[in-house]
Amino acid sequence: MITIIKKNAIMVLLGIELLLNASNLNLIAFSRLQPEVMTGQIFSLFVIVVAVCEAAVGLAIVLRVYKHYQTSVLSEITELKE
Repeated sequence: MITIIKKNAIMVLLGIELLLNASNLNLIAFSRLQPEVMTGQIFSLFVIVVAVCEAAVGLAIVLRVYKHYQTSVLSEITELKE
């Protein structure tokens, strides 16, 4: 079966990072409506910290999976699907 889209694990992590950055932009933009309340900026900093931790753990997992299976394409890793 020929697939047009190959899901690379690094690209999946990159997509998650883009989603988290987009949520940070929304938090900062909406917090500008009430400048006296710093809730949006504080929550945005929290999301940045979570994104950094997610990236570090995600890359470590991807490296271990690549070392074991010699591929980073998610559709080719079939051992965990059972």
